[in-house]
Amino acid sequence: MPSNRHLVMLLLLGGLLFFTALGNHELQGSTEPRVAGIAMEMYLDHDWVTPRLNGLPFLEKPPLSLWLDVTAMHLFGPTALAVRLASAFAGLLCTLLLYGALKRIGRPSALALLAAVLLMTTASFWSNARQVGEDALLALGVTLALLSFLQAWLAPPGRPAHWLAFAVGIAIATLSKGVLGLALPGVVIFACLLWDSLTHRRLAIGAWLRPLLWTLLGLVPLVVWLLFLYRAGGSAALQEILWTNSVGRFNGSFSEAGHFEPFYYYLMRLPQAFLPWNLLLYLGLWHFRKRLVRDRHLLFFCLWLAAQFTLLTLASSKRMVYLMSLAPAAAVIAAEYADVLLRGWRTSQSIAARRARAAALALAVLVPCFYLGYALLIEPRADRQESFLPLTEWIRQLEADGQQVALFQPSERLAGAGVFYSRSRLPVLETREQLLAFLSQPGRHVAVMESVETPQPPLAVLQRFRVGQRDYYFIGPSTSGN
Repeated sequence: MPSNRHLVMLLLLGGLLFFTALGNHELQGSTEPRVAGIAMEMYLDHDWVTPRLNGLPFLEKPPLSLWLDVTAMHLFGPTALAVRLASAFAGLLCTLLLYGALKRIGRPSALALLAAVLLMTTASFWSNARQVGEDALLALGVTLALLSFLQAWLAPPGRPAHWLAFAVGIAIATLSKGVLGLALPGVVIFACLLWDSLTHRRLAIGAWLRPLLWTLLGLVPLVVWLLFLYRAGGSAALQEILWTNSVGRFNGSFSEAGHFEPFYYYLMRLPQAFLPWNLLLYLGLWHFRKRLVRDRHLLFFCLWLAAQFTLLTLASSKRMVYLMSLAPAAAVIAAEYADVLLRGWRTSQSIAARRARAAALALAVLVPCFYLGYALLIEPRADRQESFLPLTEWIRQLEADGQQVALFQPSERLAGAGVFYSRSRLPVLETREQLLAFLSQPGRHVAVMESVETPQPPLAVLQRFRVGQRDYYFIGPSTSGN
């Protein structure tokens, strides 16, 4: 059967794209060391309730991704591969969900296959699904919730299985990213129901209540974790996770969060947002603009894009990775328009049509090959500039020689990399007075600090490492005055 063949093709291609050479490079960038370090502390402390970094509560996000990372470390060992597996499986599941949902709403199997392939070969989606972090899990939860809602929306009131899957998606999204995991599907559902209310000029109370009630069910796992968190950290912990790191990041009141960008940030990056399928997406949006009223599935995916893009644009904190949850909708619009083009080229015998068919075939082969080549050859080379492993190996060597090592005002990436690779929590020095007192103690003491300038006496530089664009110094007490 074509469906079985398509499923096998998706599993094979997805397995290659998401899992090939997943562990052939070390933690890179700023997010991977931080998240992996938090997971390592949970792995070492066996505290599944309160995420920690440097021994202090780190309550930016709920812990679903950390739970999966720790489980993978128990199963496969504490490696970079283990902490990337959750994201890779989330990316693969997103593509399978998209394929299955499109088939169930009556779209041709070939078009559903094309949409799933375009999703897994969207550059930003592919790269984020191969990194440590919670964004791929957020995309999985949002995708499951919205695709389940779509099936109920097209054939109201929907089957219980659709709404149960919707609740599971809400649970995954909110346990991955908290309030944002509720807002991203919620804003799309609101837009769909508002469209219906305005076009039909009546308010269908049941249509509004059903997603609300099933959302409450989906919030139960998050609420259970919050109750345990309250028991461990009190109301301050709840305020930090629900207000400071959610509302504060949205309205800009949490100034320490960073990533603050002007409102036009995403608009300026539209040319690169969904590469290499941007052109198909934007031409498709224009081509289908007059069909939205009668083609409700196209309307749904357009509202998905527009509503989430508007929400993220209004937020003060912006990063390109936040657009990952829009990728499934973008892939569907691009696939629908590509299908229009392919059908036109198949019926034409012109030279231009034959060249277009050849170009499409070449692109279908070259894009996955490029990603595989990047995973096999380019990502490992980035370790030379991006990996903390040489720095942490020096820490372990010093500790093996009997020296005590501490971190001075460590950044999140340094603290995370330190605990992940050393498999232990290093002491932290917060003030210069603490640094000098630590280095002046009897015995051999060394501190690691990040600095844009070379440390000066009374500090002596013992070793220097450069990771990315940042310099890290191993320092001891100066002996020049003796």
